[in-house]
Amino acid sequence: MVEIKNTPDGYQLWRGNQPYRILGAGMGHDDFESFIANGGNSIRTWTTGQDTRALLDSALAHDVTVALGLAIVPERHGFDYDDSDAVTAQLLAVREEVLKYRDHPALLFWIIGNELNHSYTNPAVFDAVNDIAKMIQELDPNHPTTTALAGFKDEVLAEVRARAPELDFFSFQAYGTLFGLAERIAAAGFTDPFMVTEWGSIGYWEMEKTGWGAPVELTSSEKADVFLRAYQTVLRSLEPQLIGSYVFFWGQKQERTPTWFGLFTESGESTEAVDVMRYNWTGSWPENRSPRVVSMTLDGQASVTRLMCPVGDGDIG
Repeated sequence: MVEIKNTPDGYQLWRGNQPYRILGAGMGHDDFESFIANGGNSIRTWTTGQDTRALLDSALAHDVTVALGLAIVPERHGFDYDDSDAVTAQLLAVREEVLKYRDHPALLFWIIGNELNHSYTNPAVFDAVNDIAKMIQELDPNHPTTTALAGFKDEVLAEVRARAPELDFFSFQAYGTLFGLAERIAAAGFTDPFMVTEWGSIGYWEMEKTGWGAPVELTSSEKADVFLRAYQTVLRSLEPQLIGSYVFFWGQKQERTPTWFGLFTESGESTEAVDVMRYNWTGSWPENRSPRVVSMTLDGQASVTRLMCPVGDGDIG
């Protein structure tokens, strides 16, 4: 059984009658050998599919837990949450997925949807989340439920709290805004247990742009510095109210560029951020450290400042 306990030392996630500390990363495929070698013990996913059973089985064989994502269609992808027939069909489809995996020993908790508040206008989406959470509690009382929200926003949190009281805890996803998360939480008077289910490099929507509108990507070493500072100065300081976090992304992902978020390259080489996560999770650096970028120049200049436009104020995560 997995549960959240409010102990004299603060909130704790318990699994199998003992405290469980998540050392987590988002992962969409089986790369458990490198993951556990660097100290990881839990992964999160975003959907279920034909490979889910094999992924769970492999996780179990490597003593890794899985926060299993349930794909809920966001409003921005065209789903009408005022269409009761469509909402009911989605609930029944999710029910089948829960029945498939509820008894798997690698399962840690359920994530109902990903960033459903991103560009949403109809708060009924969280009524649907509540119905799914209630259904899961009935079918699987041994694993808690959450939904992963884009950023920490008072008005969204109030909406979710009012419409989805069956959720066991809240989860937030933050990149550049992670560095202001503690202040936002304090200002909101938020005292509930929570997780950060995505964090990592500064988002492309948060970066300066070139004169032709392309976001400027940090170097691998600059990203590694972000990973180190985010974990050591922000996430650790939020414990024990913070009951778990998942770095994004253990693998390679094409999003804006082939290297923006992934801790590995397309051909499988690890980046300096992997070294940092090993240190974050284990307290020790690898003996053979990754190369570090000391400086880069473009057309003889040490920066591309002359190409920049002002930083945007978008807050996706």
